[in-house]
Amino acid sequence: MTLTLYTNPMSRGRIARWMLEEVGEEYDTVILDYETTMKAEPHLSINPMAKVPAIVHNHKTVTECAAICAYPADTFPDAELGPRDEERADYYRWLFFAAGPVEAATGNRALGVVPDAAQQRMIGYGSFERVIDVLEHAVAAHPYIAGARFTAADVYVGSQVIWGMQFGWLPKRDAFVAYAANLTNRAAYLRAAALDDATMATAA
Repeated sequence: MTLTLYTNPMSRGRIARWMLEEVGEEYDTVILDYETTMKAEPHLSINPMAKVPAIVHNHKTVTECAAICAYPADTFPDAELGPRDEERADYYRWLFFAAGPVEAATGNRALGVVPDAAQQRMIGYGSFERVIDVLEHAVAAHPYIAGARFTAADVYVGSQVIWGMQFGWLPKRDAFVAYAANLTNRAAYLRAAALDDATMATAA
């Protein structure tokens, strides 16, 4: 078995690193820089979007952060990060809500894009305010996004909340602060952060 993470410590690759640390399987790491190796072969053969993160497992490539969280949860079931039957609906609902409406709404907000009423009917997330209200309700409903237990969905949803507040894309509502605090004290989160922080000086 081979498992390799392609990443940059100043990217969404931190999400993938956290997920792999939660899984607990051994993996290799390839650090790419934005201006050269990320935009050239051999990385373009792995991800033609010239982006990170990506993981390669037994010669199969997975890109997109939500997929990178879901795939190891399915592939390494002993880690118990996938959904149980009673968690399945919330697990998939909020994993892809974060990958779709939350990502789009916060990205547009960061770019200063504010859709008018007519545009809100066209775009999948509607309005930023509605997305944030729905996300707040979701993280406040249970200790974790799919219920009482941490799952892979919390890696992705949690990353959106943690980074969103850090960079000012999300308001620091009490529910978001409490949810983030429940995640950032996890041993795997701390290990992943330490590994990425250690490579910051050599990455660009």
